[in-house]
Amino acid sequence: MLNNMTDCEEGEGGPNSQGDGNPKESSPFINSSAASDAEKSQQYDGKNMALFEEEMDTSPMVSSLLSSLANYSNLPTGSKEHEEAENIEEGARPSKKPVKAPQLGTLMGVYLPCIQNIFGVILFLRMTWMVGVGGVFGSFIIVFMCCSTTMLTAISMSAIATNGVVPAGGSYYMISRSLGPEFGGAVGICFYLGTTFAGAMYILGCIEILLIYIVPQAAIFKIEGLEGPEAEAALLNNMRVYGTIVLSLMSLVVFVGVKYVNKLALVFLACVILSILAVYAGVIKTAVEPPVFPVCLLGNRTVVSKGYDVCAKVIEIDNETVTTKLWRSFCDSESLNATCDEYFTNNNVTVIQGIPGVTSGILAENLFGNYLEKGVILEKRGLPSYMDPDSPITSSNRYVLADITSFFTLLVGIYFPSVTGIMAGSNRSGDLRDAQKSIPIGTIAAITTTSTVYMSCVVLFGACIEGVVLRDKFGEGVNGNLVIGTLAWPSPWVIVFGSFFSTCGAGLQSLTGAPRLLQAISRDGIIPFLRVFGHGKANGEPTWALLLTASICEIGIIIASLDAVAPILSMFFLMCYMFVNLACALQTLLRTPNWRPRFKFYHWALSFLGMSLCLSLMFICSWYYAIVAMGIATCIYKYIEFCGAEKEWGDGIRGISLSAARFALMRLEEGPPHTKNWRPQILVLVSVDAEQNVEQPRLLSLTNQMKAGKGLTIVGTSVQGTFLDNYTEAQRADQSLRKLMETEKVKGFSQVVISSNLRDGTSHLIQVGGLGGLKHNTVMVSWPRNWKQPEYHQQFRNFIEVVRETTIASLALLVPKNISSYPSNGERFTEGHIDVWWIVHDGGMLMLLPFLLRQHKVWKKCKMRIFTVAQMDDNSIQMKKDLITFLYHLRIDAEVEVVEMHDSDISAYTYEKTLVMEQRSQILKQMHLTKNEMEREIQSITDSSRGSIRRKNPPGLRSQHSAEEGASLAEKPEDEVQLIHSKNASTPTSPTSPTGPAGGAATWTDNKGADKGPTLLSANPEAAKDLFNMKPEWENLNQTDVRRMHTAMRLNEVITKKSKEAKLVLLNMPGPPKNRVGNENYMEFLEVLTEGLNRVLLVRGGGREVITIYS
Repeated sequence: MLNNMTDCEEGEGGPNSQGDGNPKESSPFINSSAASDAEKSQQYDGKNMALFEEEMDTSPMVSSLLSSLANYSNLPTGSKEHEEAENIEEGARPSKKPVKAPQLGTLMGVYLPCIQNIFGVILFLRMTWMVGVGGVFGSFIIVFMCCSTTMLTAISMSAIATNGVVPAGGSYYMISRSLGPEFGGAVGICFYLGTTFAGAMYILGCIEILLIYIVPQAAIFKIEGLEGPEAEAALLNNMRVYGTIVLSLMSLVVFVGVKYVNKLALVFLACVILSILAVYAGVIKTAVEPPVFPVCLLGNRTVVSKGYDVCAKVIEIDNETVTTKLWRSFCDSESLNATCDEYFTNNNVTVIQGIPGVTSGILAENLFGNYLEKGVILEKRGLPSYMDPDSPITSSNRYVLADITSFFTLLVGIYFPSVTGIMAGSNRSGDLRDAQKSIPIGTIAAITTTSTVYMSCVVLFGACIEGVVLRDKFGEGVNGNLVIGTLAWPSPWVIVFGSFFSTCGAGLQSLTGAPRLLQAISRDGIIPFLRVFGHGKANGEPTWALLLTASICEIGIIIASLDAVAPILSMFFLMCYMFVNLACALQTLLRTPNWRPRFKFYHWALSFLGMSLCLSLMFICSWYYAIVAMGIATCIYKYIEFCGAEKEWGDGIRGISLSAARFALMRLEEGPPHTKNWRPQILVLVSVDAEQNVEQPRLLSLTNQMKAGKGLTIVGTSVQGTFLDNYTEAQRADQSLRKLMETEKVKGFSQVVISSNLRDGTSHLIQVGGLGGLKHNTVMVSWPRNWKQPEYHQQFRNFIEVVRETTIASLALLVPKNISSYPSNGERFTEGHIDVWWIVHDGGMLMLLPFLLRQHKVWKKCKMRIFTVAQMDDNSIQMKKDLITFLYHLRIDAEVEVVEMHDSDISAYTYEKTLVMEQRSQILKQMHLTKNEMEREIQSITDSSRGSIRRKNPPGLRSQHSAEEGASLAEKPEDEVQLIHSKNASTPTSPTSPTGPAGGAATWTDNKGADKGPTLLSANPEAAKDLFNMKPEWENLNQTDVRRMHTAMRLNEVITKKSKEAKLVLLNMPGPPKNRVGNENYMEFLEVLTEGLNRVLLVRGGGREVITIYS
């Protein structure tokens, strides 16, 4: 049990893992297979637990579970493999000790590592310069801002770290499990890049100390004699060469043995603490006995110490005036009458104390900033300086110059890396005896200590050291000494060597930590292309990750300037800290049930303030670096979202989604959407076969083409049966729907209902689909195929019920006919028309749907045509003008045509169609009779039908098909009888139609040409009346049905004539009959209306306007 849990938490592919090391949160109730069946039965037998026997396989007893949960071991990543590798190497000696449980306490495990990581290169190399340039006041603000940011971040981190067990992986683990894999991956990579560039910064600091303060003569590119840009370039080239060498050596050390790095860590930490104590000792000594530390000034300008031996123009030797080295630096010869620099001639040389001491009152002079442009001479305030404003500055290389242009935001960027390192404790969470106790106490104590040291140093440096010395970054005016070293007691070398070793140690720590962080991200499998970096040596050491880290580190070395690298890593660390604060604020505000930190001294407002500070500091440091860093994080986020592995870590972002969804749904409840916001929110009703596969996949293709991924789509189906018996089938159907939706790129939800019959299931979907204000307003259902065949008669009854229910619920209805002929998403129409037949006003649905379809690439090239029907008393010319104006205001581009339909007599063909339709209805009503009764009933109906046909048709032209059918009806089984009548009712070769010439003698021809439905042509109404009198069975027909059939046939005739070649025809769908007696007739009318058309979309509006001319 314990091993299973540990493996899963560590991401090593435990029993519940999925994919490449997916650290699923393991459940002890699932992993109970460790005990054998016999043991389980013993647990339950004789212990009064018979009541729970049924759950024995899935639920372990609490008594056996508690010991496993309490003794949870969060061993660091790689320790298990390391032990296994050593076992293999040493022949798996039985005496080998098992892996020890982590034993580090707060002091050794968190406090000291944090102190070591926070104190670093910036304190020794740039702190004095920052105080001199920014002033005590400005520097104090910078330090306070940065330390406040890290303190607030530490509070947030403590809350997250104490909210449950934190396995090895530290900050990355905390962020990814709190904010999800996308944020976790993005921030993890940022943290990795920050740690890597920190390594580069430490190495550059190490080389700077080495080449400037310890062994300047070791420089490969000589700086002696060079001036300005040339000297600067030589220095940077030296940094690049030596930086690359040191990086290679450090990488080799890390590769060979990490244990040596960890053992040396305490030595490096001792160096840091000793150096800081030396500074404080030096400050105390200045109060008692200020050291003699002369600085030479010419006028108010600081002179480079290499340029003089004595700070005087001339000196007396044996009563003789002799010129000094300083004179020779500014004059063209040693003689007293030599031509000298004008400024040298006009100003006196003075010597000031570089370290006047803490009691000297120099603090007032250093209180405010003195920002400098690059190349400007360092000058002391308050000293007289005589110069001609118009004369150019000469001999500038003799003075101490500012090497970069300084400003407040630059100082923030350079200083911030000196407060990073607060994650050192949480990164070692796997080694701690009690991480939930140690991380908050150790981290906050370390930040308090370091913040106190930094703030006191700012004040003490300003109070002890002269301003020109503080601004002298490389100590050029103080004999090339490290400025902070000049203050230290007993010797400057304490600081020089202390800072050198501390930077080396910090660089090694960075090169050790960064590859492990990358390995943890790689093993999580959230960024596919990084998976190769998850592999390493047999003992788990990340070889490939180390190689990548060294390569990225080399980029920082090539930049070569400490001042340029520092803001880069500031960005990445600030982004990481920002997301730690965001994670804590979110969890607190969302009140996630699992959010129960042991650390109680946190508040969402503090986390929010910390997040705001981080974001502000990013843009204060460097707005363009901030944008680049955020761009990198965004790209990684989107990459993980689209290509990364699916992870479910119970993160806070999911909680935000739920809260935002709830808020949005509550807002939607306030009222129906405005017409401008209306879009079809479609409930697609599909049917599934016995294998739970969707029968009409093209319905989803059409939905995608209509929606283009916008709005709500619910794909619903119903499964017949009971919930208890058919739940598995419902799950299979749901999977089938989801798979098809993914294939067809339909963004929406699937819903499966189990009901005793399909009719009720469909009704339930229409009633309860959606949630709150996010409900469907449109239903799409396919036209029932083969509805005339007896086995499908229930299907068309269900269809008509859907039409009735959508009408009552004020939902729009879309019925695609011949759905199998609709285009798939991959097809393209290069030309053609979408024809709209606007017969009755439906709220504008007919206008809106073609517009939406034409947004999709399938229909993009199709042109839109709108036809409307004019009656006898309508002004068709005016109608066309009005329609064009209306479309212009709607901003819809379409051709317009008004079709005139004059009143005409009802044709004999119409009567015959109606008669056959009613006969078929009668046959359907007999379905419940016995077989003999039904055969007699069918025979009588057929006889009457044959009699009417015999009267209508001359003997020579009688349809052989009809006669054969009538003769054989009695022998046919009931299904075949149904089939024959169904076919005759729908095909154009139904009983042939009469046409009457002017003479009145009727002849019957099968006219299937342009007229499609032949009409009765008579010279006068009397002829028609005579013809009507010839057919007595027509008088018994329902005249409403006759009129409806007439309308359907006339409309079909006109539509077929105009839109035969259209790619899609949209048509108003007539309403269903109010009583259920005429269901079959209704289907017949729709069949006649759409006869001969390839793709038809029948549309019923929902009773509200869906399109508007207003903006």
